[in-house]
Amino acid sequence: MTAGVETRPTKAAVPGMWRTQEKDGSGPLVPQLTVVSGAPVAGAPMQAEKGRPFVIRFGKHLRGFFDRLIGGSSLVSNDPVLDMRDFAWTQLLRDHWQAIRDEAIAVALRGDAAPSLATISPDHRAIAEIDKWRSFFIWGYGYRIDDNADRVPVTAGLVERVPGLNSAFFSILAPGTHIPDHRGVTKGLITCHLGLIVPRDGDVRMRVHDRIVRWAEGETLVFDDTYQHEVWNDTGGIRVVLLVQFERPLRNPGKWIADRFLGVVKRSAFVQEARANIGHWNAAVKQLDV
Repeated sequence: MTAGVETRPTKAAVPGMWRTQEKDGSGPLVPQLTVVSGAPVAGAPMQAEKGRPFVIRFGKHLRGFFDRLIGGSSLVSNDPVLDMRDFAWTQLLRDHWQAIRDEAIAVALRGDAAPSLATISPDHRAIAEIDKWRSFFIWGYGYRIDDNADRVPVTAGLVERVPGLNSAFFSILAPGTHIPDHRGVTKGLITCHLGLIVPRDGDVRMRVHDRIVRWAEGETLVFDDTYQHEVWNDTGGIRVVLLVQFERPLRNPGKWIADRFLGVVKRSAFVQEARANIGHWNAAVKQLDV
């Protein structure tokens, strides 16, 4: 599922990702992490938009219509922030939050194991601050990231019990990070955050529509990311949450619409590129014994 690791990868296989240790081009190739960490490239926003699935690029003009259909079929609230008691499985995360945090510290926060989200997801290159919003993917759009999941077995086992699991990753915000106002692509998905590391020397918060919310270690926060939202980490420490996206409980016709939308996105080149980027990153850092 992820890219294999070669003893000496070629630049043709992973363009721009590798450099030699010596100025004359000799010596072993090592990862060029300043390249794969999401450094801006001329034309990148346009390329990212062109690479998005048709249903996202052109469907966004009808997004309000489809979101209303999905919202009208929802078996849970359509509020910006939802009641975690409507999702009984969140108790599993709260019960085991310390074990999840320990795995995040031991694996995802070690060296360069977690790339910037802009590196992985074409859809985040316009909003993710370079190297300030990092991610360690366990699942992505219905695909298990075996290389990563096997390194965090407790966390992987727990998220795999989430009904309708779509994505799960450790979301890591550096001190001073501001993630600008943005929104998710479909009301067919709901997002849950489990607080793992929350600095207390300042203010770390998120605005969801007209609500300001804050994380607490060991607590879950469930929200609808199709509402405009933005995040600030105005502290001197990193903020780490386990981010889980899962399918909204629906009846038809909303379920029919959401299932087909997500099916198209999952099979798209857009998502396959993100999977390949994770594989390339993991292959690169393995060369450094991270």
